[in-house]
Amino acid sequence: MKNKEIIIGADTASSLIARKPGYGTMRLTGEDFYGEPKDRDGAIALLRKAVESGVNFFDTADFYGPGVTNRLLADALYPYPADLIIATKVGATRGTDKSWLPYGKPDELRTSVENNLKELKLDQLPLVHYGKAAHSPGDYEEGLGTMLALQKEGKILHIGLSNATVDQFNTAIKMGKIASVENMYSYTQRITDPASPYGFQGGELLPLCEDNQIPFIPFFSLQTSLPTGQNKMKELADTKGVTIAQLNISWLLHQSVWILPIPGTTSIQHLEENINAADIVLSDDELAFLG
Repeated sequence: MKNKEIIIGADTASSLIARKPGYGTMRLTGEDFYGEPKDRDGAIALLRKAVESGVNFFDTADFYGPGVTNRLLADALYPYPADLIIATKVGATRGTDKSWLPYGKPDELRTSVENNLKELKLDQLPLVHYGKAAHSPGDYEEGLGTMLALQKEGKILHIGLSNATVDQFNTAIKMGKIASVENMYSYTQRITDPASPYGFQGGELLPLCEDNQIPFIPFFSLQTSLPTGQNKMKELADTKGVTIAQLNISWLLHQSVWILPIPGTTSIQHLEENINAADIVLSDDELAFLG
């Protein structure tokens, strides 16, 4: 399939070129995305295999584990290849009860950035996604202002948004250069679901990203879509001799040249299948069949 690369920060002197698909590291953690993986050596081997297979975009966060995926990346890949892009995110933390808590005040954002720098053994973070603040009105703008200050200090190269609403997106692009948006989006979840524990879907943000030529990075694009609503996916996958997961990735890539999928897995076999999904071509009739 064409368009196997995407430029992050295209109109800047520090643009980055990511290959599709990337890799999301969150599933390398322990149960409930907390603690060390059961097979740490296997996780290290998988990350190295990903790079050997051409993956150069890795999504992580200091609150995955917490700190687990960052340390795995550093142990597996440091010193990093010159073209490697590590995307982190801030705005959340984990409680000792494995809960997910907001962590978006200015001092908290600075702490998260410093955690990511230390754990990843970096002097500058290539891309940091800022998650929505949830403390009081005005926090989002204050938090983004902190991120822009950290960028001026040289600790962040590019700033992206995570779990953003349309209003937050419009606010952010007025305040500074936004390099990417990371929201939930999948074959079966394309619009905002108020009942979702993960916040906002990507359907509303994708057109805005396209209009502004900003890469859109869908998370949970496989995990949330596979359990239900896959009858047509299974039928077409069987016909084409591919897996449902591969067809999900191919479907995403066919939605927009601005989409950068980051499927996660703990299996090298599935990793290779996910990478090969970028070569699956869907005809107009097949896309129409999927709906």
